[in-house]
Amino acid sequence: MHVLSNPVAGTNSNGLRRTVSERKKLLGSGPFPIASPVLAFGLSLCTVLATAAPEYVDAVNYPANEQGWEAFYGLERRLVKDFDDICGDTYCEGEFSNLQALRYRCSVRQADSLIGECVWTFAGSNAAIDGATGKVTVDARTWACRTPLAPQTPIATFYSALSVARPILATLPATATTIHEGLSNCLN
Repeated sequence: MHVLSNPVAGTNSNGLRRTVSERKKLLGSGPFPIASPVLAFGLSLCTVLATAAPEYVDAVNYPANEQGWEAFYGLERRLVKDFDDICGDTYCEGEFSNLQALRYRCSVRQADSLIGECVWTFAGSNAAIDGATGKVTVDARTWACRTPLAPQTPIATFYSALSVARPILATLPATATTIHEGLSNCLN
């Protein structure tokens, strides 16, 4: 029969039971000697994972932290203006006549500047009054509309194509469509 033994608590090379000092040399010192190397490894692994650069970043943070701020927010402001100018005759007809553009965001792959995707979020509501009770009934909704981009669209090409007076109506690179057409499909 094989008996499991503890090599640390067992015997030394002379066949004598190990002393406390011999055990400490085998295990290391400190209040949790075995845990120390394991803990050190775990912490170093966490540090490596925490400092690893993400594959994709917000376009505002491409090529580095907040370096895309001016270009991206300039584009977003122009898109919102375009949306507000044409909303009443297009997306805002019907049940949700008060649509509001919330945020436009694009992800960019850091390694090669290709856009992962762009999403524009909107909110709208419709309210009705119950004449008998005075109760206000609200139907509030949000939409997340993806921009119909071609795969492998570089961010610089995207900015260039939308640098026109009405970016919402500009043809997107390597497509035959616009942000406006994408919104029509999403919001209607």
